[in-house]
Amino acid sequence: MTDQILRYLPLATGVLGGTLLLVNRLLTPLPTPSQARADVVGVILAAVLILTTLIWQRVQPRPPQAVRLEGQEGFELAADLSPLLKTELAWLSYTVLMNTPTKSIVIWRGDRPLLRRGILGPKPMTGTGAIVQRALQTQRPIYLVDLALYPGRIEFDYLPPNTQGVICQPVDEQTVMILGTNAPRSYTQQDERWVAALGAKLAQVLTSEYNKA
Repeated sequence: MTDQILRYLPLATGVLGGTLLLVNRLLTPLPTPSQARADVVGVILAAVLILTTLIWQRVQPRPPQAVRLEGQEGFELAADLSPLLKTELAWLSYTVLMNTPTKSIVIWRGDRPLLRRGILGPKPMTGTGAIVQRALQTQRPIYLVDLALYPGRIEFDYLPPNTQGVICQPVDEQTVMILGTNAPRSYTQQDERWVAALGAKLAQVLTSEYNKA
């Protein structure tokens, strides 16, 4: 609330100052040369204040509005995982949830989810859609900055229905992390790099675990 007041303070000051100058000019039938010069300076200052607000709107846009995700808090792990892999997945998911805007995380490998954590959607994840498949095939992350704008969002029905943004982060050719957030455009480049680094670490653990098996 304080930020919004400060954001519009120059605009309000400029409009008020310009209005007072106009009223003063209308009430003065024969302005002196000094008053005329002062009016010109005042109009310039009012215009600068108004332009300052408009520039701030472009340079410092409003942060995206967060929503309360529809779903229940939960933590699910595949039962047949090794203790080491369970520990790794628990640590990774906790780290993502605590250090990024992520509110929901699903880790999928092969034909099943290894983990679901955070705000869980109403349906379990039973398969991968076209967007997730593209991330796996290209081995490049896909960031849907505002999920409502993408027709393909229907494939993420295992996330809360009002999820605002999604990152599909491939881990290896069979594994992908799907991260959901409660505000559009909320992931920064630093968040994306952090998620990618955690995915690379998980890839090493998965390679070690499944090569042993």
